[in-house]
Amino acid sequence: MKIIRRLGVAPRFRGSVNGGTCPDVFELANGDFAVIGTDMTDTLEAELPSDAARADYERIVVVSRETLVKAKADIPDV
Repeated sequence: MKIIRRLGVAPRFRGSVNGGTCPDVFELANGDFAVIGTDMTDTLEAELPSDAARADYERIVVVSRETLVKAKADIPDV
């Protein structure tokens, strides 16, 4: 796997000056996306709708609204 580009702006442009809060979204060479966020699996798993589930190797990751809003223009339609 290879990261080909960031979607949105770098964390420093969203107020992260010390690297402590750095949610980010990246497009991968195969067209998938990678997300850096806060692992909230233990908190949110019980809140999943009945038709949603996660595999043992998957985590529920939260990114800030601002991160996704800033990335929106860079997310392809197809």
